[in-house]
Amino acid sequence: MKIVVSGFKGKMGTACTNMVLRQEDFTLVAVYDPFATEKQLDELPQYAGNPVRVFRDKATLVKEVEADVWIDFSRPDAAYDNTRFALENGMRPVIGTTGFSTEQLEELTNYSKEVGLGGLIAPNFAIGAVLMMEFAAKAAKYFPDVEIMELHHENKLDAPSGTAIKTAELIYAVRGDHPQGHPEEKELIEGARGADYHGMKIHSVRLPGLVAHQQVQFGSAGEGLIIRHDSYDRDSFMNGVALSCRKVMEIDRLIYGLENFL
Repeated sequence: MKIVVSGFKGKMGTACTNMVLRQEDFTLVAVYDPFATEKQLDELPQYAGNPVRVFRDKATLVKEVEADVWIDFSRPDAAYDNTRFALENGMRPVIGTTGFSTEQLEELTNYSKEVGLGGLIAPNFAIGAVLMMEFAAKAAKYFPDVEIMELHHENKLDAPSGTAIKTAELIYAVRGDHPQGHPEEKELIEGARGADYHGMKIHSVRLPGLVAHQQVQFGSAGEGLIIRHDSYDRDSFMNGVALSCRKVMEIDRLIYGLENFL
Protein backbone atom coordinates (compact mmCIF):
# COMPACT_ATOMS: atom_id res chain seq x y z
CA MET A 1 0.00 0.00 0.00
CA LYS A 2 1.45 3.33 -1.08
CA ILE A 3 1.05 6.06 1.54
CA VAL A 4 1.66 9.81 1.82
CA VAL A 5 1.98 11.42 5.26
CA SER A 6 0.93 15.06 5.45
CA GLY A 7 2.25 17.17 8.32
CA PHE A 8 5.16 14.77 8.78
CA LYS A 9 7.19 17.15 10.95
CA GLY A 10 4.58 17.48 13.69
CA LYS A 11 4.51 15.14 16.67
CA MET A 12 1.64 13.06 15.33
CA GLY A 13 3.02 13.25 11.80
CA THR A 14 6.36 11.95 13.04
CA ALA A 15 4.66 9.03 14.79
CA CYS A 16 2.69 8.23 11.61
CA THR A 17 5.82 8.41 9.44
CA ASN A 18 7.61 5.96 11.73
CA MET A 19 4.57 3.68 11.82
CA VAL A 20 4.35 3.52 8.01
CA LEU A 21 8.05 2.73 7.75
CA ARG A 22 7.61 -0.15 10.22
CA GLN A 23 4.72 -1.86 8.42
CA GLU A 24 5.73 -4.59 5.98
CA ASP A 25 2.68 -4.03 3.79
CA PHE A 26 3.03 -0.21 3.67
CA THR A 27 5.35 1.85 1.46
CA LEU A 28 5.98 5.50 2.29
CA VAL A 29 6.06 7.10 -1.16
CA ALA A 30 6.14 10.78 -0.08
CA VAL A 31 5.76 13.17 2.81
CA TYR A 32 4.23 16.63 2.63
CA ASP A 33 4.75 19.85 4.55
CA PRO A 34 4.39 23.30 2.93
CA PHE A 35 7.07 24.70 5.25
CA ALA A 36 9.63 21.90 4.98
CA THR A 37 13.16 22.84 3.91
CA GLU A 38 14.33 19.26 3.22
CA LYS A 39 14.09 17.63 -0.21
CA GLN A 40 14.42 14.08 1.07
CA LEU A 41 13.36 12.51 4.34
CA ASP A 42 16.81 11.07 5.06
CA GLU A 43 18.19 14.60 5.44
CA LEU A 44 16.74 14.26 8.95
CA PRO A 45 19.03 12.04 11.08
CA GLN A 46 16.22 9.89 12.49
CA TYR A 47 15.26 8.79 8.96
CA ALA A 48 18.71 7.78 7.71
CA GLY A 49 18.43 5.21 4.95
CA ASN A 50 14.93 6.34 3.87
CA PRO A 51 15.34 8.56 0.78
CA VAL A 52 11.63 9.42 0.57
CA ARG A 53 10.80 12.60 -1.28
CA VAL A 54 9.61 15.65 0.65
CA PHE A 55 7.05 17.87 -1.11
CA ARG A 56 6.05 21.43 -0.31
CA ASP A 57 3.51 21.65 -3.13
CA LYS A 58 0.55 19.26 -3.41
CA ALA A 59 0.07 19.77 -7.14
CA THR A 60 3.65 18.69 -7.80
CA LEU A 61 3.25 15.71 -5.48
CA VAL A 62 0.33 14.20 -7.40
CA LYS A 63 2.08 14.74 -10.74
CA GLU A 64 5.15 12.81 -9.63
CA VAL A 65 3.85 10.25 -7.09
CA GLU A 66 1.06 7.67 -7.08
CA ALA A 67 -0.46 6.87 -3.69
CA ASP A 68 -3.36 4.87 -2.26
CA VAL A 69 -3.75 6.62 1.10
CA TRP A 70 -3.22 10.17 2.38
CA ILE A 71 -2.61 10.33 6.15
CA ASP A 72 -3.16 13.80 7.58
CA PHE A 73 -2.34 15.15 11.03
CA SER A 74 -1.77 18.75 10.00
CA ARG A 75 -3.51 21.96 11.15
CA PRO A 76 -7.29 22.42 11.43
CA ASP A 77 -7.16 25.29 8.89
CA ALA A 78 -5.56 22.98 6.29
CA ALA A 79 -7.31 19.67 6.96
CA TYR A 80 -10.44 20.34 4.91
CA ASP A 81 -8.50 21.37 1.81
CA ASN A 82 -6.12 18.42 2.21
CA THR A 83 -8.99 15.94 2.55
CA ARG A 84 -10.75 17.32 -0.51
CA PHE A 85 -7.46 17.31 -2.42
CA ALA A 86 -6.82 13.65 -1.56
CA LEU A 87 -10.27 12.60 -2.78
CA GLU A 88 -9.95 14.65 -5.96
CA ASN A 89 -6.68 12.90 -6.77
CA GLY A 90 -7.63 9.29 -6.08
CA MET A 91 -6.15 8.97 -2.59
CA ARG A 92 -8.12 7.63 0.34
CA PRO A 93 -7.86 10.08 3.26
CA VAL A 94 -7.15 8.96 6.82
CA ILE A 95 -7.56 12.16 8.80
CA GLY A 96 -6.74 12.70 12.46
CA THR A 97 -6.87 16.49 12.37
CA THR A 98 -10.00 17.81 14.11
CA GLY A 99 -11.98 21.02 13.74
CA PHE A 100 -14.23 20.15 10.77
CA SER A 101 -17.63 21.82 10.71
CA THR A 102 -20.80 19.79 10.22
CA GLU A 103 -21.18 21.33 6.77
CA GLN A 104 -17.63 20.39 5.78
CA LEU A 105 -18.10 16.78 6.93
CA GLU A 106 -21.34 16.50 4.98
CA GLU A 107 -19.79 17.99 1.84
CA LEU A 108 -16.74 15.72 1.98
CA THR A 109 -18.88 12.64 2.62
CA ASN A 110 -21.12 13.41 -0.35
CA TYR A 111 -18.12 14.01 -2.60
CA SER A 112 -16.48 10.75 -1.52
CA LYS A 113 -19.66 8.91 -2.55
CA GLU A 114 -19.55 10.62 -5.95
CA VAL A 115 -15.98 9.49 -6.61
CA GLY A 116 -16.42 6.13 -4.86
CA LEU A 117 -13.43 6.45 -2.56
CA GLY A 118 -13.29 5.32 1.05
CA GLY A 119 -11.83 7.43 3.80
CA LEU A 120 -11.93 8.14 7.51
CA ILE A 121 -12.01 11.23 9.68
CA ALA A 122 -11.58 10.30 13.34
CA PRO A 123 -11.32 12.51 16.41
CA ASN A 124 -9.24 9.83 18.12
CA PHE A 125 -7.34 6.77 16.85
CA ALA A 126 -6.66 5.17 20.24
CA ILE A 127 -8.67 1.97 20.67
CA GLY A 128 -9.16 2.74 24.37
CA ALA A 129 -10.57 6.18 23.57
CA VAL A 130 -13.16 4.66 21.24
CA LEU A 131 -14.18 2.23 23.98
CA MET A 132 -14.37 5.10 26.47
CA MET A 133 -16.81 6.93 24.20
CA GLU A 134 -18.91 3.81 23.65
CA PHE A 135 -19.03 3.03 27.38
CA ALA A 136 -20.00 6.62 28.17
CA ALA A 137 -22.91 6.46 25.74
CA LYS A 138 -24.14 3.26 27.39
CA ALA A 139 -23.87 4.80 30.86
CA ALA A 140 -25.82 7.92 29.85
CA LYS A 141 -29.02 5.87 29.68
CA TYR A 142 -28.83 5.40 33.44
CA PHE A 143 -26.79 8.47 34.46
CA PRO A 144 -28.11 11.50 32.53
CA ASP A 145 -26.13 13.99 34.65
CA VAL A 146 -22.61 14.14 33.24
CA GLU A 147 -19.67 16.45 32.65
CA ILE A 148 -16.71 15.91 30.31
CA MET A 149 -13.14 16.94 31.14
CA GLU A 150 -10.59 16.72 28.32
CA LEU A 151 -6.89 17.40 28.88
CA HIS A 152 -4.30 17.93 26.14
CA HIS A 153 -0.84 19.35 25.54
CA GLU A 154 -0.43 23.11 25.39
CA ASN A 155 -0.01 23.23 21.59
CA LYS A 156 -3.42 21.82 20.70
CA LEU A 157 -5.24 24.48 18.68
CA ASP A 158 -8.92 23.52 19.00
CA ALA A 159 -11.10 23.35 22.10
CA PRO A 160 -13.06 21.35 23.00
CA SER A 161 -11.23 18.43 21.47
CA GLY A 162 -12.84 16.41 18.70
CA THR A 163 -13.01 13.45 21.08
CA ALA A 164 -14.94 15.48 23.65
CA ILE A 165 -17.39 16.71 21.03
CA LYS A 166 -17.87 13.20 19.65
CA THR A 167 -18.44 11.90 23.20
CA ALA A 168 -21.02 14.62 23.84
CA GLU A 169 -22.80 13.78 20.59
CA LEU A 170 -23.00 10.09 21.52
CA ILE A 171 -24.35 10.93 24.99
CA TYR A 172 -26.85 13.41 23.55
CA ALA A 173 -28.18 10.74 21.20
CA VAL A 174 -29.07 8.69 24.29
CA ARG A 175 -30.28 11.26 26.80
CA GLY A 176 -31.31 14.28 24.71
CA ASP A 177 -31.43 17.78 26.19
CA HIS A 178 -30.97 17.71 29.96
CA PRO A 179 -30.26 20.93 31.92
CA GLN A 180 -27.85 20.38 34.82
CA GLY A 181 -26.92 22.31 37.93
CA HIS A 182 -28.94 24.89 39.83
CA PRO A 183 -31.30 26.89 37.60
CA GLU A 184 -30.09 30.13 39.21
CA GLU A 185 -26.40 29.25 38.93
CA LYS A 186 -24.18 32.28 38.17
CA GLU A 187 -20.60 32.29 36.92
CA LEU A 188 -18.50 34.74 38.89
CA ILE A 189 -15.88 34.42 36.13
CA GLU A 190 -17.21 33.82 32.61
CA GLY A 191 -16.52 30.30 31.42
CA ALA A 192 -16.09 28.84 34.90
CA ARG A 193 -18.66 26.15 34.20
CA GLY A 194 -17.20 25.25 30.81
CA ALA A 195 -18.80 24.98 27.39
CA ASP A 196 -22.44 23.93 27.23
CA TYR A 197 -23.62 21.16 24.89
CA HIS A 198 -27.35 20.53 25.26
CA GLY A 199 -27.06 20.91 29.02
CA MET A 200 -23.83 18.96 29.65
CA LYS A 201 -20.63 20.83 30.43
CA ILE A 202 -17.33 20.30 28.64
CA HIS A 203 -14.08 21.51 30.22
CA SER A 204 -10.79 21.85 28.32
CA VAL A 205 -7.34 21.79 29.96
CA ARG A 206 -4.13 22.68 28.07
CA LEU A 207 -0.86 22.04 29.92
CA PRO A 208 2.71 20.98 29.13
CA GLY A 209 3.41 17.33 29.86
CA LEU A 210 -0.02 16.11 28.76
CA VAL A 211 -0.67 14.13 25.59
CA ALA A 212 -4.40 13.27 25.31
CA HIS A 213 -6.69 12.45 28.22
CA GLN A 214 -10.43 12.49 28.84
CA GLN A 215 -12.64 11.87 31.84
CA VAL A 216 -16.40 11.45 31.60
CA GLN A 217 -17.88 11.93 35.05
CA PHE A 218 -21.45 10.88 35.88
CA GLY A 219 -23.34 11.71 39.04
CA SER A 220 -26.53 10.34 40.56
CA ALA A 221 -28.18 10.10 43.97
CA GLY A 222 -25.60 8.69 46.35
CA GLU A 223 -23.19 7.44 43.67
CA GLY A 224 -20.90 8.45 40.84
CA LEU A 225 -19.25 6.83 37.84
CA ILE A 226 -16.01 7.93 36.14
CA ILE A 227 -14.90 6.62 32.74
CA ARG A 228 -11.40 7.81 31.84
CA HIS A 229 -8.91 7.22 29.06
CA ASP A 230 -5.25 8.29 28.99
CA SER A 231 -2.84 8.36 26.06
CA TYR A 232 0.63 8.68 27.57
CA ASP A 233 2.44 8.41 24.23
CA ARG A 234 1.47 9.10 20.61
CA ASP A 235 2.21 5.49 19.74
CA SER A 236 -1.16 4.76 21.39
CA PHE A 237 -2.82 6.07 18.21
CA MET A 238 -0.76 4.15 15.68
CA ASN A 239 -2.59 0.80 15.77
CA GLY A 240 -5.78 2.68 14.94
CA VAL A 241 -4.12 4.60 12.11
CA ALA A 242 -2.65 1.43 10.60
CA LEU A 243 -6.01 -0.35 10.88
CA SER A 244 -7.74 2.59 9.20
CA CYS A 245 -5.29 2.64 6.27
CA ARG A 246 -6.18 -0.97 5.54
CA LYS A 247 -9.93 -0.60 6.09
CA VAL A 248 -10.43 2.48 3.87
CA MET A 249 -9.31 0.35 0.92
CA GLU A 250 -12.43 -1.79 1.44
CA ILE A 251 -15.11 0.95 1.49
CA ASP A 252 -16.43 3.44 -1.06
CA ARG A 253 -17.25 6.50 1.03
CA LEU A 254 -15.87 8.71 3.79
CA ILE A 255 -16.93 7.81 7.32
CA TYR A 256 -16.54 9.58 10.66
CA GLY A 257 -15.20 7.77 13.73
CA LEU A 258 -12.86 4.82 14.24
CA GLU A 259 -15.65 2.88 15.94
CA ASN A 260 -17.00 2.08 12.47
CA PHE A 261 -13.97 -0.17 11.90
CA LEU A 262 -14.04 -2.00 15.23
